[in-house]
Amino acid sequence: MLKALAFSVWFAFHPVHVTLTSIDHVPDTDSLKVFVRMYYDDFLLDYSFSGMTGAEEHSKADRTFPEELMNIYLNEKVNISINNKLLKGKLLKLTLADNEISMNLLYSSDKNPRMITVRNLIMTGLYSDQANMTIIRINDFEEGVMLTPLNTEQTFSLK
Repeated sequence: MLKALAFSVWFAFHPVHVTLTSIDHVPDTDSLKVFVRMYYDDFLLDYSFSGMTGAEEHSKADRTFPEELMNIYLNEKVNISINNKLLKGKLLKLTLADNEISMNLLYSSDKNPRMITVRNLIMTGLYSDQANMTIIRINDFEEGVMLTPLNTEQTFSLK
């Protein structure tokens, strides 16, 4: 709870270049619930900077973004591997409010994850001070890590 409050306060001071990603294993299933939050204006810059197309008609003014394009973006920028197997996420919900865009995704995984590798490339080519805060909760394991342009990936042993 304290971590969530700290991240909320951190988000209140934009133009800090930060995202929040939370990865939660659903016990006794083969599913990961993933939550991602970032600033919408930064996202639009990163989307364009990454060479992705199809979103030109979406601006800060109309405050919309196609879910299908967001799913492609997130699967390219947030890579999650369980037991050395790269997973693909499916966007379930996208919410935009007060220049923050929040997404809920679902990933199919192994029922018994032994190792997780997270690679987060959101805005790492755009801002040298980018901080992609990531929290992982799997069974009794919980850890947070700050991924940056110089450190985009972290592997965790769960056993």
